[in-house]
Amino acid sequence: MKYLRKRLLLLVVLFPLIMSETVFAAGEGNIDHGGGGLGNGTNTNFWSSRDEGVRVTVVRASDGSVVSESVDLTNKHPDNIVVQFGKVCKTAYRDGTALTVRTSAYSYINPAQSLPQIISTSSGGANLAAIKGYFTDEQVIRSIAGYVGMDFKTLTNGEYKLLIEPVAYVTFEGTRTAFTATEAAKYNQIRGGMLRKKMPSLSHKNLPLAMFLETPDLGYPAWGGARNQKVSDEDIISSLGLGIVRFREITIQEIITADYEYRVDTDVITAVTVSGGQSDPDHPVSVSFSMLGRTYTVRNVYYPEGGQQLVWVKWHTPSTEQVVSISVNVSGGGVPGRGTITANIVDLDKNPPPNPVADDRNDSYRAGNAVIPSNLQKTSAAWSVWRPWWKEYWVWHSESHSDSCTEDCEEEHGHWEDEGWWEFDLDQYSASLSGNMTLKPDDKSPTATASTMKSGYGVNILVKAHASASEPQATTPPQTAVSYFPEFYYKTCWRLLDRTKNGYGAEFEFKENHYSTYNRRTHFTPIWMPDGTYKVYTYLLDCWTPDGMLSMNLTDSIQIAGDLWDDWHIAPQKVE
Repeated sequence: MKYLRKRLLLLVVLFPLIMSETVFAAGEGNIDHGGGGLGNGTNTNFWSSRDEGVRVTVVRASDGSVVSESVDLTNKHPDNIVVQFGKVCKTAYRDGTALTVRTSAYSYINPAQSLPQIISTSSGGANLAAIKGYFTDEQVIRSIAGYVGMDFKTLTNGEYKLLIEPVAYVTFEGTRTAFTATEAAKYNQIRGGMLRKKMPSLSHKNLPLAMFLETPDLGYPAWGGARNQKVSDEDIISSLGLGIVRFREITIQEIITADYEYRVDTDVITAVTVSGGQSDPDHPVSVSFSMLGRTYTVRNVYYPEGGQQLVWVKWHTPSTEQVVSISVNVSGGGVPGRGTITANIVDLDKNPPPNPVADDRNDSYRAGNAVIPSNLQKTSAAWSVWRPWWKEYWVWHSESHSDSCTEDCEEEHGHWEDEGWWEFDLDQYSASLSGNMTLKPDDKSPTATASTMKSGYGVNILVKAHASASEPQATTPPQTAVSYFPEFYYKTCWRLLDRTKNGYGAEFEFKENHYSTYNRRTHFTPIWMPDGTYKVYTYLLDCWTPDGMLSMNLTDSIQIAGDLWDDWHIAPQKVE
């Protein structure tokens, strides 16, 4: 295939990159979110996590007027909806459309690309990067154009925007009901506050805070209020429960950036995706990352016309918590591009458990409430690098001569010229992470067996991690492991483990416990811990690749039977 050297007309993009895959984006997402946590429902008023969808409407960019019918997209099959309010968007309600209860069949579309989770709950939060990435994905927008009956190029020519609204499918007063955040607020007003009374965490927190604007648009303000508290009907109607996707056509070098969270004093990798035009050895692209007073430049970044290339830099985070702004600049191969990444540097060594004492009590502890966390787990990564090579194509160029040619002269004069072009091969790379965790009673527990001990004594941990990569210089070893405990419901206190063996075969143990008489690497179980399974959860992380961070959820357990007081016996001394 021959690649011509020219610039490409692109849609400008600057939004969080989905770490698990690289997609070409066709829009710019003005979306933020909050929420999380649910109250207790009843058998007549409840909502189940992920029982949700979104309402999509095309509006005019100039004045926000509605130019298409609204469509509801969902991964579910909500055929049992009894009460709904039709396909009316937030802008139509703002412009005077009245809320009307309807009992006709509810219509919806199951999109070819499944929606990400939209509404946050206490058991699992929606991912803002995934939401933005979905609604700015070119293929998703092409599908939306088909749903609303518009040509893709017309939809994305800069004259229109997409209005996105989260939809919840709930059981309210025993009736299956569908509503957007705006409809929920208006319905609550009609019902005299009954909806907020029956299911406030959904209708007035999680649903409206599932989407709101980062910057003002279409006459709606950016939301600056609380992100995890209940809000009023008025705030919902005026400001919440919406996101906007906008389109602009401009010739520019495109940079897709991502926001990151890193740990202090850690080797990390920051990556961006660059595209636009063609970059080859004749017209190479360079990408510079500037942070903390230093600039790292990656030169000779190549990709074919219409392609894109992941570009990354490996660096070490500071030893103190802070927010680091990373400026990204692209030069060469076309019009320069710029972007900014925000890196939040956090210190996990801040919430170690308190000193355990022999008379500790916790009569309110309920083992059933200690739910093992499920953090993001990613054990493999894949990325690729374009490698250009020259395709020779020799062409003979004749030269004309004014002198008459005699019989002895050559019949044709000229020269050969290589009029070849650059072609590209795609080199594939990968990395993987594996690990295991062993929990056992501390050797100073006098009556413990290999897997059983009394409460009040300590436990030891050993986490073994192994990382492998086909391009080791583009990855980091696993560097962090954090353990959480059932007595704190796996939340309020934790232990940052010591890395006792470095490298791609890293090992982690508890730090030396200064409450231990012998400075053992131990964690003391509370003396009040009930008999049964004592399970420790460890999150293994900070194995960085160009394709994001590799991480694992690990658990192991021992059995608690009795407490340390059982090993003590006090009796009067026998006098001879």
